[in-house]
Amino acid sequence: MALASAPLVAATLLSGCGSQGGPPTLTWYILPDNGGSEARARQCEDASGGAYQVRIEALPSTATAQREQMVRRLAARDSSIDLVSLDVVFTPEFANAGFLRPYTAEETSRLTAGMLPSPVETGMWDDQLFGLPYKSNTQLLWYRKSLADAAGVDPTSPTFTWDEMFKAAVGQNKKIAVQAQRYEGYMVWINALVLSAGGEVLKNVDAGRDAEPAMASPAGDKAAEIVGTIARSPAAPADLSNAAEEQARATFQSDAGMFMLNWPYVLAAARSAAEEGTLAQAVVDDIGWARYPRVQADRPSAPPLGGANLGIGAYSEHPDLAMQLVECINALPKATQYMLDEGEPSPYAASYDDPEIRAEYENADLIRESIAEGGPRPLTPFYTDISGAVTQTWHPPSSVTEQTPERTDQFMADVLAGRRLL
Repeated sequence: MALASAPLVAATLLSGCGSQGGPPTLTWYILPDNGGSEARARQCEDASGGAYQVRIEALPSTATAQREQMVRRLAARDSSIDLVSLDVVFTPEFANAGFLRPYTAEETSRLTAGMLPSPVETGMWDDQLFGLPYKSNTQLLWYRKSLADAAGVDPTSPTFTWDEMFKAAVGQNKKIAVQAQRYEGYMVWINALVLSAGGEVLKNVDAGRDAEPAMASPAGDKAAEIVGTIARSPAAPADLSNAAEEQARATFQSDAGMFMLNWPYVLAAARSAAEEGTLAQAVVDDIGWARYPRVQADRPSAPPLGGANLGIGAYSEHPDLAMQLVECINALPKATQYMLDEGEPSPYAASYDDPEIRAEYENADLIRESIAEGGPRPLTPFYTDISGAVTQTWHPPSSVTEQTPERTDQFMADVLAGRRLL
């Protein structure tokens, strides 16, 4: 594998030097989008007055493949990586491995001013910022208004719970669309349930491999009850165990759909489908949204927290210029524009007061609130092991029982200790 990738790495190293006598070329590895990152890079390249050029390299489409590529390159001390966009769950791992240049205290204070605290938390490790929030994300509860009315429930009620949602869906003979394929989206659901119930997947995360698995708890038991009950009920879509975001959206938009947990992009996607003639406008008009459901009526939910952070490569030959690029591409106006162009929520609180955002996003306040009060997945350098242990023991969802949390803790502990492999 190393020999096969050597020519690619060599070509990357050479191209990162810039043309002879010209400005340095900064290479930014981005998560795939529809051109929004490229636009931000070109604006900053022009504004630099010739100080640098920017070359965009798109990472693979899945979080797992993104991580594998960057780990391989950075472990080889690849100096061509000036800037990298990382899924929020990988920042602690990359920081702990020494792959990222930490932001100074002054840079942290300046660059995070005006940002919502929860996204900033995902970029911290060992009391230092290694990943500056580039975009954020959260999940909302989506529902069909006509069916909720027929069932006599109000999903926008502050105390609306998973149990109420389940009873309403079964009573209407309709489906609850979630992500339960054995991948990161399933971990998002499980983690949100556990946090919403007042628990946590992992305690003492700062202890590294000695952190304490904590699924066997009243919160973990309730999460298992919700997952297993839905999966074994008529409210479960036929493709539940293979469902990712788009499969869930298809179910929700079908005649069988009633509820869905998914990211904010789904509303714009539904509107686009109606414009293209592939989805009835009546379906779009029937879509409502609310905060992530509660597990317990007397406890606020902890909506899932997603997004991406910007890290400066530890082996970059131009860290000061990379820092200038970060400051430019991540300014508030660009984050707001990115939300308009890409449908990816901004980490800045003020973005949600922008008139264009409010015109485009009727649920802007709800998105901001959900991000601000969202719950991160465990912030640990061993997150890949944690997520893998959870999704392996909780899949398929129909197999989840009251014994599952304890089995997960045992398996997670063995994986962390190196006694078992995923």
